[in-house]
Amino acid sequence: MGRLVRRCLAVLLVWGLLVLAVLQLREGHVDTHTSDPRSRLLLMKAVASTPHTENAANAAASSSSTTTSPTPPLESLLVAEPFVDKNGSNRTQAEAEAEVARTLPRVPVDFWLKNKNRPMFYKNESCAKMPSIFELEFNNVYWQTMHTTNGTFQLYGAYYDVRRFSRIGPAVRILGMINRIEPTVKTYCQFWFDAQKEPVLVKTMEYKYIWYKKWGNYKQGIYQPYLIACQIPKTHHAKVPVSVSMVEKPCDTATNHLRVLYDRPAKKKGFAVCVKGLDFLHEDLSVRLVEWIELLGILGAEKVFFYELQVHPNISKVLRHYEQQGRVSVTPLTLPGGQPNIPGFQHMYLVKKVNHKRQNELIPYNDCLYKNLYTYEYIALLDIDEVIMPLRARGWRELMDEVLPKALAVKNETRASYNVRNVYFLDDLIHAHGWYKDIPRYMHMLQHVYRSKNFTKPNQYVKCFHNPERALTLHNHFPLSCLGSGCTSYPVETADAQLQHYRADCVRTLKKTCVEFRQNSVADTTIWRYKEQLIARTTDTLRTLGFFGPVQAPASGPASGPAAEQPDRPDRPGPPSSAGAGPAPSSNEIS
Repeated sequence: MGRLVRRCLAVLLVWGLLVLAVLQLREGHVDTHTSDPRSRLLLMKAVASTPHTENAANAAASSSSTTTSPTPPLESLLVAEPFVDKNGSNRTQAEAEAEVARTLPRVPVDFWLKNKNRPMFYKNESCAKMPSIFELEFNNVYWQTMHTTNGTFQLYGAYYDVRRFSRIGPAVRILGMINRIEPTVKTYCQFWFDAQKEPVLVKTMEYKYIWYKKWGNYKQGIYQPYLIACQIPKTHHAKVPVSVSMVEKPCDTATNHLRVLYDRPAKKKGFAVCVKGLDFLHEDLSVRLVEWIELLGILGAEKVFFYELQVHPNISKVLRHYEQQGRVSVTPLTLPGGQPNIPGFQHMYLVKKVNHKRQNELIPYNDCLYKNLYTYEYIALLDIDEVIMPLRARGWRELMDEVLPKALAVKNETRASYNVRNVYFLDDLIHAHGWYKDIPRYMHMLQHVYRSKNFTKPNQYVKCFHNPERALTLHNHFPLSCLGSGCTSYPVETADAQLQHYRADCVRTLKKTCVEFRQNSVADTTIWRYKEQLIARTTDTLRTLGFFGPVQAPASGPASGPAAEQPDRPDRPGPPSSAGAGPAPSSNEIS
């Protein structure tokens, strides 16, 4: 019996060796040095690009759900090299510094690097020494902190202001939030100029409150938005400071250091649009965003400046696409102080704390204004569900060419803003009328052409074309403070333009009035003037970004596009009335 067992074991051993030998012959030699060391894919097994290894990889992938792949022979594993990212180990110090400068554009990294080994202080080393970037106190990535004996400052940006209507002359204005109302603490600005080892020390001139106390949140301890002003001394009027720090005592070593922004091209462009911090972590508004950006471009917006809190990946994809084209700018944003920046929870906080949300919004709005003081003739603050729509003119430039003479005829002065009245295009108004068959359903604004008959009251929920030469601080709807002769705003006639507001419902404060808005609606097809162009641009962008997936061109017939995708729709509706609003389109135009 023992002899039989030994024979069986010997047969199994021989059989196992034969199988192993066959596997070794079939395995062949795998070149593990074909992997690209620059690959960003981590822990991926390198395989040679031979038909056999490709088939083996495919076979292993297809069977992985049911069986475990056999372990490669030991000899193969000894020479295999997993893919790892080796870029970091080869980076130079200059590359690392350039990355930091890109990540923190408000910090004068290059200026500090150039002067870090020089004696940069006022009179002696113990007074107003230029702070190292490693000694700055950052808060939530993009803010810098100054603690004082009466309040904490969270500083966001600094800007050089030499506008002709400014009565204080050349100055640097610093945008930030202070956890005090009517701050009384005395502070100083330390200005740093190129090729000058000593800072220029100036007492802070003003804390301009960017809020009305009647709106609420007027409490000590809550971070409030402010615009802080420091004048440039006459001895330095011909120079632009590179950077500025704020301190409580003139000789303090600062814990903040801001680059002073100043961009003054030879010629101004026309129109820019500023959008507050986007807060759409789970809501995918990417398709509507494409339609909105394309419509603004058609109307005359030369660039859209977005600020980004938390957004859906598809929204990020859209923004990066337009950013690469130079049509939008995207600035990441956080909330300062102890306010939450955790994805999801931040949204809950902003929904619950409405006044905190409104006060935080004033930072990106005013940063956008001051970054573009000298770059654009007009700046509009819009949400992504709002469009300033000309009714007679074809675009914004033609609209303002019509509005300016009317404004000057009323009063011969340059206005700080030109406000446009709000009218609602509510989502559910289309339900009673159906979809338009010759317009893709993903074109939200083109499909929603029924609006409330009545506008919201004058000066309520308006949006403006702001004049950067005159606006000192901006609110969502109008300027809060201005240079020169006060905040004069010209109301654009509703026959010339309207603010088309695409919402599911009215704002909370208009709940009662909203019933009336819904019961009295009219068709307003003004936007259809741009229909073909807008459909083509939007669809082309969505297709480029892969929102339709792989699209097969038809074998014969018209070229692929919106028309080819919906061959059963009827002819286009008739043109709008001259005023834009009119009777409902005939029933054969909708489904």
